[in-house]
Amino acid sequence: MKSQAILLLLVLAGLVVAFAPLPVQSISPAEREIRIEASQYAYNPGEINVNPGDTVTIKLVATDVVHGLYVDGYGVSVKADPGQTATLTFVADKPGSFRLRCNVTCGAMHPFMIGKLHVGPNTWLYRSFALAVIAVFASIALFTRRKALTPGT
Repeated sequence: MKSQAILLLLVLAGLVVAFAPLPVQSISPAEREIRIEASQYAYNPGEINVNPGDTVTIKLVATDVVHGLYVDGYGVSVKADPGQTATLTFVADKPGSFRLRCNVTCGAMHPFMIGKLHVGPNTWLYRSFALAVIAVFASIALFTRRKALTPGT
């Protein structure tokens, strides 16, 4: 009976960790300048992390052919000629993950030239770590319960 109560508490703790809202950290908006190199068929870096409210300036450099960058959810885009740098500035005022897409046909694999913009903290990292710790405790509780129930040990 005691082990069932422990397992119930661990399940409840897991649900709280997974679904409870995390406290919002007050981070003052900053100006972020990010250089992205576009080449067939990738962006480097492929993922960008910013905080809500940041003013983001993307310097897009096309290394081989004409490339573009369109930010889904924000409706802003820029186009860079080969060897040239183009600038795109916007305020990251929508939290979440947004796709970066090349909006200039740059070759056969053009539709697969995508990146990601993450606006906000990576709370899933913290939640995943906490759920892993709870899973370890649950495994220990189950193992000790089975060992206690196994006759002859």
